[in-house]
Amino acid sequence: MEISLPRRTGPRPRTTPSNPHTQLDQQPDDPALFAELARRAFALPDVDERPSAISVPGARALWLRSSVPAGPPQAFLIGREFAHLHPDPDSSLHLCLPPTWVDHVLERGWGELHPVARMGLIPATAVMVYAPRDTNELDVVTSILHASYHFAREAAGDGRSTSM
Repeated sequence: MEISLPRRTGPRPRTTPSNPHTQLDQQPDDPALFAELARRAFALPDVDERPSAISVPGARALWLRSSVPAGPPQAFLIGREFAHLHPDPDSSLHLCLPPTWVDHVLERGWGELHPVARMGLIPATAVMVYAPRDTNELDVVTSILHASYHFAREAAGDGRSTSM
């Protein structure tokens, strides 16, 4: 999967420096944007929506179904949870990305490493992706989420991804 993200405009949002890792400003003005992100997320094949096993109450997690092969352990936050959407008013998400995607997402301003990953306590594939502020950003955040999904479905960690 080729990586080609535009640079996110404006300053990075303020976030908390520790758990719970929360986005504090720059949330979307229109709640329909976050609703559309959730619709796109939970429409992915072989994904179940569950409450997050590690996030704040109300976080909606994406769990890869046990009936499909899973990618490497660093593709998951916990169990088969590879991403979760934070509830209002946060509206950001945490997910795991392949290392090359992590570097690109951070460099382009779309997210930041999870503070626990910065401390080396979880893999450096765990990233906060900032809440989309408009429909263009929604498309970019969706493409980042798709990269996480493909990482979770990577066949035996050998670089081959199952198709959507």
